[in-house]
Amino acid sequence: MNIIEILKEVGRGKRGARDLNYAEAEAAAELIMTQSATPAQIGAFFAAERIKMESVAELEAFVNICRKYTHRFPMQEGIDFAGPYDGRKSSFIATFATAFLLASCGIPVTMHGSAPLPPKWGVTLPLLLQEMGVTSRNMTRETAIHAAKLTGVLFVASEQWCAPLRDMRPIREELGLRTVLNTAEKLVDYGSSPYIVFGVFHNTVFEKTAKLMQNLNYRRALIVQGSEGSEDLFIDRPTRTYLLANGEVSLQVIDPEMYGLDSVVPEHNWTPTEQLRITEEVLQGTASIAFSNQVLLNSAVRLFVAGRVDSIEEGLYTCKPLLENGDAWGLYCHWREAMLRKEIKTGASRSETRMHL
Repeated sequence: MNIIEILKEVGRGKRGARDLNYAEAEAAAELIMTQSATPAQIGAFFAAERIKMESVAELEAFVNICRKYTHRFPMQEGIDFAGPYDGRKSSFIATFATAFLLASCGIPVTMHGSAPLPPKWGVTLPLLLQEMGVTSRNMTRETAIHAAKLTGVLFVASEQWCAPLRDMRPIREELGLRTVLNTAEKLVDYGSSPYIVFGVFHNTVFEKTAKLMQNLNYRRALIVQGSEGSEDLFIDRPTRTYLLANGEVSLQVIDPEMYGLDSVVPEHNWTPTEQLRITEEVLQGTASIAFSNQVLLNSAVRLFVAGRVDSIEEGLYTCKPLLENGDAWGLYCHWREAMLRKEIKTGASRSETRMHL
């Protein structure tokens, strides 16, 4: 099936267009992600899919084709933090500090992202790394794997690890629209993780996303209608989530008030500088209680998703001492040094011994 035939099926308008079956969608994804189709044809496909809305089969095909052309570094029994690549504008990126608290509990973590993309053009994780001094020049695969081996935290600059995503950037920027790739890029699974937390903006996509997670064979997954469509649970109100566990999907509303954590979030001008400053204050124990509580709640829930604790309450009891005694801060500092390729102290760190990566 060529791209013209595919466009005739998806581009007949909202009433006339039909979903592609998996084989057709896989053919379309291969043609698009290898740029065997022209930029005009690729743009037409993305726009038509945006109008029609992507099916589970179409999303799965794009995920699998992206995975086909991706480098990986398996993180044994790790968890993937899958947040929006178009970034954040009005909320704290709690997932960044959460990664180091979770890794200090002994769970390997994979984070990933790129420079800002449409439609939001917000603050993304690589911009936080740039504030630390980790530029695109030293954000290499070799450096990321080195840091992951030392600390259990893998950060992936997606366009270095998945060339088709890099090649698609000019078209996506020119379109300025959300496309099928806004979902697919979050599921590339750079760390071969059996567990994932995945952010969505609308609760209308819960069931579709849950089916996609099942098809992709995640052992356990939490789909979160979080801050700005992120995987971060709110701390000032309940968060709607879908939990996939043991092949079953259930709606879970997670209310911070149930755990004595509900807090009023202070207003901030969320630049990369502010995001990094608050992250480091949380890990050092000097941040506003709202941001600290948000990281604690997100960490406890993700411990539960990864099957390391039997309840969110147990997760809180596990995480709180590691934040208070400086373990999470120490691991963050060690990871930052490794990402900056500074001289690393000899001898295995506590995290190395615990992770067995």
